[in-house]
Amino acid sequence: MLGIIVQLLISWVIIWFFEKGNLGVLGFYPTKKRLYGFFLFLIITALSSASYFIMRMAFAKEQWYVNPKLTAGILWEGVWWNIKSVLFEELIFRGVLFYILIKKLGPVKAIIISSIAFGIYHWFSHEVIGNPVQMIITFLTTGLMGVVYAYGYAKTFSLYVPIAIHLGWNLVRSVVFSETVIGDQLLVQVKPVPQVTVGYFIYFCVVFVPMLSALLINFFILKKMKQQGVGV
Repeated sequence: MLGIIVQLLISWVIIWFFEKGNLGVLGFYPTKKRLYGFFLFLIITALSSASYFIMRMAFAKEQWYVNPKLTAGILWEGVWWNIKSVLFEELIFRGVLFYILIKKLGPVKAIIISSIAFGIYHWFSHEVIGNPVQMIITFLTTGLMGVVYAYGYAKTFSLYVPIAIHLGWNLVRSVVFSETVIGDQLLVQVKPVPQVTVGYFIYFCVVFVPMLSALLINFFILKKMKQQGVGV
């Protein structure tokens, strides 16, 4: 948590030197519309994330069972770890530096730069340096999600939207299906994992359709909100 406080202080210094502004550019102040948008995008993205695992169950015959060692403490540690992780990444990739990029280069170029940086960053956090295939897959998947998060901020100038989308995606993957470094959470995968061969089309659907659905659905909602004059 100390790291996030340091990030906020550095962000404040940067935005003050850039335009004598403050952290209000990140849209942190809670309003009814922002809180509504937060939970809306959180739930929608969580469902998109869950579809990835549902397709793995359907096509790869993978199975999960409820963790018999699960406690409220373990569950909360998983949730809190994700909250800190998401805040850390959002402040770096969709924080004041992204805001400045939007002002200097426009939203399209800013989103592209932010997403590329986000994809490259995950080469290191996922420890795939030196494995070309995994580097490509990691870059494409995390870079695509980076587009979703960056677009959310670019359309609202509030971190509530990218944080909600990011958190919804990560909570399902790590806390519900235990697929991160934090260990077993709510559901645990049955081992050994079935060795099932699928075609390229099915593989593409399983890996990319959930992310594309998150991108398109959230894009549609943000567009409708803007048309109806409903800000977040």
